[in-house]
Amino acid sequence: MRRIGIATIVFCILCFALSTVSFAQPGMQWRGGGGWGSGGAYNRIYDLKTVETISGEVVSVDAITPLKSMCYGVHLTLQTKKETISVHLGPSWYIENQDTKIEPKDKVEVKGSRVAFDGNPAIIAAEVKKGDEVLNLRDEKGFPFWSGWRKR
Repeated sequence: MRRIGIATIVFCILCFALSTVSFAQPGMQWRGGGGWGSGGAYNRIYDLKTVETISGEVVSVDAITPLKSMCYGVHLTLQTKKETISVHLGPSWYIENQDTKIEPKDKVEVKGSRVAFDGNPAIIAAEVKKGDEVLNLRDEKGFPFWSGWRKR
C-alpha cells in the first residue's frame, strides 16, 4: 500500500478550506436572515387585526426589497374586482423552493394582513391558494414559516 505524504495531506486540507470559503461569499444571506426574520422590522408590520381574504388574477410576479438592507423577496401584483394590489409573499430563497408556483394569469385567493406600505395598500400574505394547491407562508399568529426553526 502506498503511503500518503505530508504534502498530499496538506494539499487536501488546503483544497477543503478553499472550497468552504467559496460557499460563504460576501453578502450571502442565511435562512431567516436578510431582514426577513420573525423579530425583524418587516415582520412587525404584519397585523392580525387587518387579516382578510381577497381573490383575483395575478398580473405579475416580481422581486422586491421591502425595506432597506433586506435581501430580496417575491411579491405579486393582484387584480381583484375592486383594485390592483401588491401582495408580499416572502424571501426569495423560501418562495423559490416551494412546490406551489405562482405565475401571471393564475387565479388565486390570498389570505393576509392589509397594510400601508410606502403609502400604498398592500397585503402581506399568510396563505395563497391556487386551485387545489396552497402556498403556506405564515401561521395563524402571523409567524413566518421560513423562521420556523427559531423559538416562537
